[in-house]
Formats: sequence, C-alpha cells, structure tokens
Amino acid sequence: MFKLMKYEFRKTWITKLILLGVTAVAEAVYLFGLYTEKEGPLSVSVMLLTMLAVFGVLVIGLESVLTLHRDMNTKQSYMLFMTPNSGYQILGAKVLECGLSILITGAFYFALGAMDITLLFAKSGQLNQLWDMIQNVISQFTINGRPLTINAEIMAALTFSLLTGWIGIVTMAYLADVVSAALLNGKKYNGLLSFAVFLALTWLTSWATGKITAGITASTTMLVVNGLIDLGFAVIMYIVTAQIMERKLSV
Repeated sequence: MFKLMKYEFRKTWITKLILLGVTAVAEAVYLFGLYTEKEGPLSVSVMLLTMLAVFGVLVIGLESVLTLHRDMNTKQSYMLFMTPNSGYQILGAKVLECGLSILITGAFYFALGAMDITLLFAKSGQLNQLWDMIQNVISQFTINGRPLTINAEIMAALTFSLLTGWIGIVTMAYLADVVSAALLNGKKYNGLLSFAVFLALTWLTSWATGKITAGITASTTMLVVNGLIDLGFAVIMYIVTAQIMERKLSV
C-alpha cells in the first residue's frame, strides 16, 4: 500500500510543488509589504494568500480525481491493473494519499494564516486585541441559528467535519468517474456522464444528511454527526467503486 501511495504522490507532486512555490512568493511579498509598510504589495499578497488557502485544498482534491480519470481512460489503466494489486488496494492508496494531502495542505495554510495575522497585529501594536477580533469574526458564523464559538472541542469537531467532507466529495467523484469509465470507457460523452453521476450522488448524500441531522441543535454535535455521515458515505463509495473496478475494469 505504501508503494502505491508513493506512486500516487509522484503523479501529483508537480502540482503540489507549483502550489507551494506560488505560496512562497506570495508570502515573501506579504512580509516585504508588512515590514516596509507598503500598502500595495501587502494588499495584493493578502488577496493572493487568501485565494491560495481557499483553492489550495480544492486543487489537491481535483488533481486526485483527474489522475484517476486519466488512469481509467488511457492505457495507464491496463498498466495499473496488471500490477499484483487489487482494486481495493489501488483505490485505497488514492484515497489515503489524497486525504493526507488535503489534511497537510489545510494545516499548512491554517498555520501560515495564523502566523501572518499574528505578525500583522504585532507590527501594529494590537496583539492583545487579536483574540477578541477572532472571537467576533467566528461568532458571525452560525450552525442551526446559533453563533459559532471557538474552543478546542469545536475546533476538533470542525476539523473532523471538514476533512471527512472533502474525503466524501473525492470518493463521490471517484465513483462517478469509475461508473462512466465502466460504461463509456474513452468514448465521447464519458466526462458528461461522470459529471451527471457526481451531481446525482451529491444531491442524494445532501438529502440523506439533512434527514439524519434534522433536530440536532448543538453545534459540536452537528459537526461530529455530519463528519460521521460523510465518513460513512465515503466508505460506501469506496467499497462500491472498488467493486466496479474489480469486476468491470480489472484485466
């Protein structure tokens, strides 16, 4: 499994390296603007770093899905299935590598953002007001009409919910792509079928989640339950996808 994960990482490392390089440049511009007190570079870098933080995780997940699409619809799939690995192992390596990459990327941008905000407030002599500002911003967000508060419990639940949510989305995209590959391998409307199946799965899981969580009011409980539901769907998607790979695509 570890070798398969290394193989998956090698297929996506260039995208990760480009993302890291652009982030490093944006961070250098931010620090330059902060310590030279130049508003132009500071504003541009803040906007760019915010975009990178928002879309960085999305890029990682999308790259993993596109890699599977190439594997399923090119000669790479034959090479992949000729290795002494089952569909469960091949797909499991993709899920694990993508999940770890999403977790590391999210943690990296969170830490970088925390550092940059701390430096900004320290430079302006308002570091003691930072926590109050964070609490005020967080309280603007609500779960079931209740303001979100920040503490270790809610942060752990939020992290769990976000991570499992992303894994759920990626496994849905995997299933949609494998279904289309099994039905229309390499044919004209392959991508369109993948997108249609993905939309249907997204609607179905959202509807089911809404039914299951109806009546839950506590913020932490809601986040944990959502995370467990997403994780459950991810496991189901993984099993179904691996079964299709074994039965329809394995050589």
